[in-house]
Amino acid sequence: MQAAPLRSTVRGPAFIRLLTRLTDVDAPQSGASLPDRLSHWLDWKQAIALSTALDGTPAEPADDVPAFGESVEDECLRSRDALVHAITTDRAFLTSAQRQAQGMPTLDAANDYAPLRQRYIALQRKIQATTGSLRGNLRDMLAQASPELARLAEVDAVMEMALSPREQSLLGKVPTLLGEYFDGLRQRTQGSLADASALWLDVFRKDMQSVLLAELDVRFQPVEGLLAALRAS
Repeated sequence: MQAAPLRSTVRGPAFIRLLTRLTDVDAPQSGASLPDRLSHWLDWKQAIALSTALDGTPAEPADDVPAFGESVEDECLRSRDALVHAITTDRAFLTSAQRQAQGMPTLDAANDYAPLRQRYIALQRKIQATTGSLRGNLRDMLAQASPELARLAEVDAVMEMALSPREQSLLGKVPTLLGEYFDGLRQRTQGSLADASALWLDVFRKDMQSVLLAELDVRFQPVEGLLAALRAS
């Protein structure tokens, strides 16, 4: 019997490693440098906008922007904690035992992936809206700090506008990948006892929740980078 090919070792964010482990997608390490990859991701208009942000004079900051301080960091932390709470307490990810303890139906319809997919997408959108708002507010504060940080704010704005469509396209494929993982788990337990069926579904819910938490980490990286720049100012 021919041996299955070995998958390449994946290095990178936990989000990528987790998806690679759960799905059949292989993610070989890219040998291209960041500038090389950016040259393929940005069109000529975006490249000009980035060059202007790097070399031009930053725009005058608004006058009504609050100053950076502990309250701003606290707001970012509260926003992140609220998202973590929303993900970890969402009814879609409750185990069979938790559902039973709360008097909820055991969900015979849970063999249908559609409701879980809908919840994942809804939480994805919530993460996107929250991180986008925080990122914009932090850029406004950077613009007031110094000309150098104002330039950083403009670069971040250009990069967000240029890369967001690509990011949304890639992250939008995650629910589909998880659907394939769902189908694989279900097929491997077809004909099993009811307890075994409930077990695989609990495994899937936990893994889906873990992927969403890992995606939250990825989405918060630009926010954390802007916070670090403000702390150092």
